[in-house]
Amino acid sequence: MISVIIPIYNAEKYISRIIACLRQQTYADFEVLLINDGSTDNSARICREAAGTDRRFRLLEQENQ
Repeated sequence: MISVIIPIYNAEKYISRIIACLRQQTYADFEVLLINDGSTDNSARICREAAGTDRRFRLLEQENQ
């Protein structure tokens, strides 16, 4: 299994496109760890939706560091 780690901080403009690209991959044995570092835009909401609809995606949230 491959783990893809994506750190996120106020990436609302880009994160939907990144998630869509990863969903289209032909290699199926992977997980995506979306690490939200205290975003103040809609990044967390977009990631929650991805994690809720695709079991390969997991969202981890923390305060900005």
